[in-house]
Amino acid sequence: MKAVMPDVPQHILQERARTGADRWDEVWEGVLHMPPAPNLEHQDLAAGLVSWLRTRWATAQGNRVHMEVNLASPGGWPNDYRIPDLVLLTPDRFAIEREEYLEGAPTAVIEIRSPGDETIEKMPFYAELGAPEVWIIDRDTKAPELYLWREGQYRRQPPGTDGWLRSPATGIRLRSEPGNRLSIQIADDDRTRQLLSARSQAVRPLGC
Repeated sequence: MKAVMPDVPQHILQERARTGADRWDEVWEGVLHMPPAPNLEHQDLAAGLVSWLRTRWATAQGNRVHMEVNLASPGGWPNDYRIPDLVLLTPDRFAIEREEYLEGAPTAVIEIRSPGDETIEKMPFYAELGAPEVWIIDRDTKAPELYLWREGQYRRQPPGTDGWLRSPATGIRLRSEPGNRLSIQIADDDRTRQLLSARSQAVRPLGC
């Protein structure tokens, strides 16, 4: 259920801050958005992704991964920002890091799409920033979508004949697997491949 309040009472803001419910709050051009906390399936998928990315992509290659970070437009903090599930930075984009937020375009934005959320509505904001890539991964099916910034807009990339989606900006590839699972690996290095599954299944390397 969605609600619109012309002016949010101060006691509501104070209560959300006291309980930590404001952790996922965003401000869209001065308008407060208060999404609910992600469910356990969503959180587990995000945790699995960040664990793999930090080990295989960030630490190993000198990149950075941020989880649930405030991503602001240039000069927009704190009146215009979103909170992606994950943000990927290559060294050429480390300069956008601030103490409380990132200001500008990261290398890639990752959103886990849950039913009824505002993932698609965030796309114009990421386009205005000029983020080279946006990944959208379905919470339930684990099916990935890859959008590349081309000719002034995001264009959804089709998978190759082998089913893999290839990220030019990061050197990572993704593929949907049977049983609501996601394969992720570095380029063509099968040694780095991992399957991310539902909560009832372990997150495990290929072949386990």
